[in-house]
Order: sequence, then C-alpha cells, then structure tokens
Amino acid sequence: MFYFLGQYLAQFYSFFHVFHYISFRSIAALLTTFFMGLLFGKRFIRISGEAFENTARAFTPENHQKKGSTPTMGGVFIIALTWLNTLLWADIKAFHTWVLLGTLTLFGAIGLWDDISKVIFKKGISAKLKFRLQLICALLIALSWIWLQAPTSEIFMPIFKWFTIPLGLLFLPWLLFVIIGTSNAVNLTDGLDGLAIGVLLINYVFFGGLLYITGHAEFASYLHLPYMGTGEAVVFTAALIGACLSFFWFNAYPAEIFMGDVGSLSLGATLAVMAIMTRQEMLLPIVGGVFVAETLSVILQIASIKLLGKKIFKMAPLHHHFEMIGVKESKVTIRFHIVTLILSLFAAIFLKLR
Repeated sequence: MFYFLGQYLAQFYSFFHVFHYISFRSIAALLTTFFMGLLFGKRFIRISGEAFENTARAFTPENHQKKGSTPTMGGVFIIALTWLNTLLWADIKAFHTWVLLGTLTLFGAIGLWDDISKVIFKKGISAKLKFRLQLICALLIALSWIWLQAPTSEIFMPIFKWFTIPLGLLFLPWLLFVIIGTSNAVNLTDGLDGLAIGVLLINYVFFGGLLYITGHAEFASYLHLPYMGTGEAVVFTAALIGACLSFFWFNAYPAEIFMGDVGSLSLGATLAVMAIMTRQEMLLPIVGGVFVAETLSVILQIASIKLLGKKIFKMAPLHHHFEMIGVKESKVTIRFHIVTLILSLFAAIFLKLR
C-alpha cells in the first residue's frame, strides 16, 4: 500500500521517492512488524492460552512435560503479522512476494490442521496424510514458480562458479525434496525454548541478503550468481524477520508461547523457497546445518534401533540428547545459535570463493 501511495505522492513531494527504495521499505517493514508484534503479543498469548493449550510430547524429557500448559499457535501470530506488513510495504505486483506468501499460508494451514486436531482429538493428523498434504502444497508452489519464473533447471554449486549440475526432468522432484525436507527438518528442531526460531532468524537474514543480491543485476554479476529479479522478495523477508523477532521475544527461555506445527512447517517451507529463488539450494544444508543434524539424528536413531536393537543417542532429536547428558536447555539453545552463525559465515565464504 505504501509503495503505491509513495509513487502517487512523489509527483508532488520529492521526499516520497524514498518509498521506491527496497532498502527503505525493508527496514520499515521489519521495524513495524516487530513493534506491532510486541504491542499485540501478550494479548495473543492470552487468547491462545484460552483456546489452544499446548500438549507436551510424550517422547520429550521429563522436565518438558510441565510445559504442557504453555500456549501454542504462535505460528498464526507470525503469519498474520507477515501478511499484514508485506501488504503494507511491498509491491504486491511482484510475483515472488505472492509465491512466498502462498508458501507461508499453505504449509501453515497444514500445521494448523494438525495443531487443532491435537487440541480437539488429543492426536494430530496421521504422518501419511501430513506428507500427502505437504506434497500437494509443495507441488503447487514449485509449479507456480517454474511457470512464472521459467528458471534454469541447474543446481549451482557454492564454490565452483562454472560448475553446475543440470537436472532436466529431475528439477521438479528436487524442488519438492528441498521444500518438504526443510519444512520437516524445522519441525523436528522445534523442541526447546527459542531454538528453532533463533536458527531460522539467522537463516532468514542470510537468504534475505541473497535475495537482495540476486535481485540486483550488478551485485549478482560480481558474485557470479544468476540474476533472478528477487529484490522485492526482500521486503517480505524483512517483514517475516520482524514477525519472528517479536515471537522470539516471547518464545525465549522460559517460553511464554510455542509456535506449533503451524509455525514450524510454514517457516521451514518458506526458508526452502527463499533458497530456491536465489538458486542457492546447496547453501541451505550449510547455513541450516543445525536442521540437518537434528534430522539425521532422528534417522540414525530409528535405523539403529531397528537394525541393531540399540540407541545411538540417549534421545532424539539431537537437542534432547544434550539435555539428557546434563546440558541445560538454555545453553543448548544458545550453542546451536552460535553454531548456526558460524555456519552462515562459512557459507558466505564459500559464496565469495565463486
């Protein structure tokens, strides 16, 4: 809205040309979303606590069972704030913005159904149904993006500038794998106060920067990245970061609210689409190394139990293993955040080496 209002007022007052700049609108979107979140956060927590009390997972450590009374559905809060402020500050004619909003909403709807089922029936939707819904939503998103963007079907490597992997017909399955895999990886990581949201914030800042670079022809050329015209998506990303920051304010240890599956599934899928839009999917497992480690710990634990009849970890996902060996929850969270920050710096180096 402000983008078009600025265009109109700039005819009379030159000051309003500032609304044309992505950098200005991105900062404004982040700040307004963050302060709006702080303003309405307590009220949402109260409403959420009355309607959607969290159910503690049976496979979590004993000290987590007392968190069953903590309100959930924080993901709804994040999605609503992001939608409102994206519409306020972004150029809504940019299709990248709508693909990202669509991703956030579709996967959020899956998580919302699952969360409501847990509240009403004390049991979420089945894993098979959840996967099928994720597959349908990921297919819609991937096809929409391919049709609108008509991108190259190559995987760009983070270090070797001239080496790419052409996928051809495998491009669509690759996109589905990235979107669904990242969505579920974030869902598995969401188990400690402030853990998933903190890791996501660092990832969003990194890929938000890449969206800006691949949306700027000169910057993209300098770093030997494909120009994707993704500049306007930065405004969406800034609004999302502001929403996540305000949620983090209340989700930090000890958490006053949880994001629920509505948050973890939608935020994970949106992160994947950001990586896809920049054509830097191969940087995702580096910057999102914590998500990869958490997912691998679950896979290895299940495989070890079935094949060898014993556990590798005291408890999976990995963050619970560290808790079980005596590391305090808040320390596990902070250390995982530090690891993510270090990994993002490595990813930036790999990007520059191109």
